[in-house]
Amino acid sequence: MPPDDPPPGDTATVEIEIANRQTRLPVDESAVLRVVETLLRVERVRSAAVSVAVVDDPTIHRLNREHLAHDYPTDVISFALHEGAEETAAGEPPRGAGRDVDGEVVVSADTAVRTAAELNGSGEGSRWSAHDELLLYVVHGLLHVVGYDDRTGDERDLMRSREQVVLRKLGIEPRYPEDDGPHEEDASPAVRERAVGDVEFGEDR
Repeated sequence: MPPDDPPPGDTATVEIEIANRQTRLPVDESAVLRVVETLLRVERVRSAAVSVAVVDDPTIHRLNREHLAHDYPTDVISFALHEGAEETAAGEPPRGAGRDVDGEVVVSADTAVRTAAELNGSGEGSRWSAHDELLLYVVHGLLHVVGYDDRTGDERDLMRSREQVVLRKLGIEPRYPEDDGPHEEDASPAVRERAVGDVEFGEDR
């Protein structure tokens, strides 16, 4: 990340939809909304249509298997749906600058609860809540949507630095497991479709 992070830009048109389709973890939808809005401003996205689905492990396992042929649950899956989404942006951040973004992010509450418990297991330092872990997944997935990747060490470090920029603006100091590698399943262009339509956005919010 450059030494001086550029000031957030104004995002002209934003549509954000949130669906909570699990019962294990209470979800503060206003906090999810603030995270998404903050990231879009920081990344200077021109316009955005973003859907976030909070699901359980069986649901994200099914989506991971059906769309990515990975037969296991994961923490977050992203689907970038806008034109040119298959092309990862290059260069210094903000990589969303001037882009029209259309995407979906699916996060697992079960995985967030489990990972937060593991991070808190040592009893050292401040507590890391499952909800903050969930917000980290939202940020990570949305960074993929706006043009970041984490297939190399340098790119992974860049993504992590952007996660920190966004979350710190909201008073959240991210915590990570040691030796944490890529932890998001990013759908390839061939399967970029509205996969999380299965999660029934827009009902019972």
